[in-house]
Amino acid sequence: MYKLISLALAVLCMVSFPLSVFAKETMHDEDIYERRMELYKQAEAVSLIPWYYFAAIDQYERNIRLVRRDLPKAKGVLGIYIKPEIWSGPLNKNQNDTNPFTISQFGGFGMDGNGDGVADSTNDEDIIFSMARFLQSYGTDHEHLKMALWQYYHRSKTVDMILGKVKIYKKYGTLRLDTHAFPLPLHANYTYKDTWGDARGWGGRRIHEGTDIFADYGVPVRSTCYGIVELKGWNQYGGWRVGIRDINNTYHYFAHLNGFAGSLHQGQIVEPGMIIGAVGSSGYGPPGTAGKFPPHLHYGMYKDNGYAEWSFDPYPHLKIWERMEKIKRKQRDRK
Repeated sequence: MYKLISLALAVLCMVSFPLSVFAKETMHDEDIYERRMELYKQAEAVSLIPWYYFAAIDQYERNIRLVRRDLPKAKGVLGIYIKPEIWSGPLNKNQNDTNPFTISQFGGFGMDGNGDGVADSTNDEDIIFSMARFLQSYGTDHEHLKMALWQYYHRSKTVDMILGKVKIYKKYGTLRLDTHAFPLPLHANYTYKDTWGDARGWGGRRIHEGTDIFADYGVPVRSTCYGIVELKGWNQYGGWRVGIRDINNTYHYFAHLNGFAGSLHQGQIVEPGMIIGAVGSSGYGPPGTAGKFPPHLHYGMYKDNGYAEWSFDPYPHLKIWERMEKIKRKQRDRK
C-alpha cells in the first residue's frame, strides 16, 4: 500500500505545479479556496478517500490555530498542524528531521508529498499526503476513517465535529460556506442590545452568556449558519432550545423557544435562514414551563479550541449579520 501511494504521489508531482510556492504570495480568498480544493482532490486521487474528509480535518484545525497561542501560524494554505514528535517519530532525536527515510525508520508521520526529496512539516503537499497515508492505513470507508480520527485526536467531541463538517461539505460540494443570517426575520418587530456579561439571578448568580432579542410569541427563529443540529430539547433554564455547530467549530445556541420546526432533528444539516423554531418564553422549570419572563430569543455563541469550550459576545456578530442582510434586501429591491 505504501508503494502504491508513493507511486501515485510521484505521478502527481510530475503533472501538478507545487502549490506551496503560492503560499508565500498574497492571495485573494477565492484563490485560497481553489488551492485548498486542489490539494484535497489530489489527496483523494492517491488515497481513494473522498476530498471532504480532508476538507473537514483542515477546517477543524485551521480554526483551532486561530484561538490557541500554543500552535504556530500556518505557512501555507492548509491549517493542519502535525507535532514535531509525531512528524519525525517519537524516538527520533532530530525532531526537525526532514529526511523521509529516517522519519520512516522511526515510525514518523511525515512523508515527501511533492517529490522534492524532503518531508517538510510546513509544506502543504507533504502535510496533506502524510495525512492521507495515515487515514488510508485504517481503511477508506466511513467507519474506518472514524476510527483513524479517534486514534489521531483521542477526543470524541473533536471526531464528532470533524464528521459533522464532512456531512456539510459532502452535501454542498463547496468550501464557500461562510454566509450567515440574522436569527429573526428583519420584518419582525424585535429589539436587542449588548447584554453579554450582565448579571443574572435566575438559577443562581452568574453572568449572561448571550444576547437577548425581544420579539412577539411565534416569530420565526432561523439558523444563523451552515451547520449540524447538535442539540434539541428541554433544559431547566433554557427551556426549549437548539444548539447548532458550524464549520468554524462555533456552537450557536438558541434558547427559550416556543417550539421547534416540525422536521427539525438532531444531526440535521441546516443553512442560514432556515427556520428552526419560534420565539417563546420557555424555561426555568420542568418541561413545558413558560411565561415567567417576556418572550425573547436567547442567542449565544461558544468556541471550541480542541480542549475546552467557552462563550463569547455574539452582539457584534448579530449587528454585522443584520446589516449585511439589510444591504442584500435593498439590492434585491432595486432590481
